[in-house]
Amino acid sequence: MRVVTTAQPLDVQPTPLALLLLGREADPRSERGVECPGDLPAPSDPDLVERARAAKAKLGEKVFVLGHHYQRDEVIEFADVTGDSFKLARDAAARPDAEYIVFCGVHFMAESADILTGDDQQVILPDLAAGCSMADMATAEQVAECWDVLTEAGIAEQVVPVSYMNSSADIKAFTGKHGGTICTSSNAKRALEWAFGEGEKVLFLPDQHLGRNTAVRDLGMSLDDCVVYNPHKPNGGLTADELRGAKMILWRGHCSVHGRFSLESVEDVRARIPGVNVLVHPECKHEVVAAADQVGSTEYIIKALEAAPAGSKWAIGTELNLVRRLANRFAAEDKEIVFLDKTVCFCSTMNRIDLPHLVWALESLADGKVVNRIQVDAETEHFAKLALERMLALP
Repeated sequence: MRVVTTAQPLDVQPTPLALLLLGREADPRSERGVECPGDLPAPSDPDLVERARAAKAKLGEKVFVLGHHYQRDEVIEFADVTGDSFKLARDAAARPDAEYIVFCGVHFMAESADILTGDDQQVILPDLAAGCSMADMATAEQVAECWDVLTEAGIAEQVVPVSYMNSSADIKAFTGKHGGTICTSSNAKRALEWAFGEGEKVLFLPDQHLGRNTAVRDLGMSLDDCVVYNPHKPNGGLTADELRGAKMILWRGHCSVHGRFSLESVEDVRARIPGVNVLVHPECKHEVVAAADQVGSTEYIIKALEAAPAGSKWAIGTELNLVRRLANRFAAEDKEIVFLDKTVCFCSTMNRIDLPHLVWALESLADGKVVNRIQVDAETEHFAKLALERMLALP
């Protein structure tokens, strides 16, 4: 005999993490965003380009639009300047007369622009959900717990934190408060040299690959000098002896785009394109960097291709929007430029900044309504700025 029962609702309350993953809550201390208020134009609207031009013209000198290299072409078209994250933040700081800074990038970039610009300037991010998966991998609470672990191991006083530009304002503030500095992919070597002049060990946040590649490739350390701190394991998954023996304590974080490239990608492209030059970003895995012909930041990649001879062949290990734009730009010079991996990979969070969001933000500003302002609180800004200023003072 089959017994049928009526299911009773379970008295289970979802955890904050579950709600965050479901998109029903936001963590104000991480890079995760929320849905933007207001109605966006339809992405198929044929008048979007003209609407963007009209709104930007109406705003005139009051608005300054920044476009990161990884943005879509349709967005880059309206950027007053393009560049990597730190270059753009400095460009914004150099325009004190611009009332609105519209940052077509991701959340941590807009935070850095707010930190470096004047109090009378307002930084706008067209889509608040444009975060960064790497920056998400280190929260202020996790890093504070890590520092407690280092303290218990008796080494905190020997450790200098170095945080990658691709980190939240909270992490930059932690770095400033503990005597550390910020770095970019261009000056990571100088930042580490400075840090080792200040202490015996470095806590590198949040990208393990940039930290490892810089230490081993540029400073001549061994892989054994590096340990990886996993914030999801007790004591970071490390013993006190492992922490005491390490020179580089690498946070377990990575870029979702650059982390996809593999040694097999390099071997495959060399087999398919004889004589190809492999050029990758230092956020790639160590084995990829070791197998490449050249390694460098986004700006380095662009300059290398500008200087490359006609007829040369290049496989580039970085975000696809930029690679495609460079391939189109240099096609007339008979430079063959291909994406390192066969799998298409855009920066999904960067690509949230599309033309409908940009039009909505510009039209709102033109109508006198400030939307999606990114504002770092005064205490966080103070300590984050200390860390940024230490970077700017590097020789």
